[in-house]
Amino acid sequence: MGTRADFYVGRGPESEWLGSVAYDGDPGSNAEEPMLAAVEEAAYRQHVAAFLASRDDATLPEQGWPWPWEDSRTTDCAYAFVASDILQGAGKVMASVFGCQWFDALDFPETDEEWEARDALPKMGASAFPDMTDRQNVAFDKRSGAIFLARKETP
Repeated sequence: MGTRADFYVGRGPESEWLGSVAYDGDPGSNAEEPMLAAVEEAAYRQHVAAFLASRDDATLPEQGWPWPWEDSRTTDCAYAFVASDILQGAGKVMASVFGCQWFDALDFPETDEEWEARDALPKMGASAFPDMTDRQNVAFDKRSGAIFLARKETP
């Protein structure tokens, strides 16, 4: 199984989904990715697009929502670029682990204990992410993050 991740601009039910990956989507695996340090929306969009284009496990919006769940509260990691007037127009990338409270994506958990602590944070409600039910197109290939085993019987 992979560490799935969803990428958004904005937070909440009206946020824009940019795409998803099925493997190595946790912040630690992507610490060197420039998208996590983006402070401008255009740069974030550009970095996410390049990241998704470089992966064979990526799903783009035109392919439909790849997961069997309705929103990112069940996805391992979700990322959202959030603009801030307080920061004079600059913004930052926030992350959520299994629908728990948002945290700065550059402040990612590094140990199992830190991951467990993040996962123990209160879960966000259904309004934290857009409902993707109408866009579902569940993937069963390399974009799913699932590993399917088959057994061939021999005579």
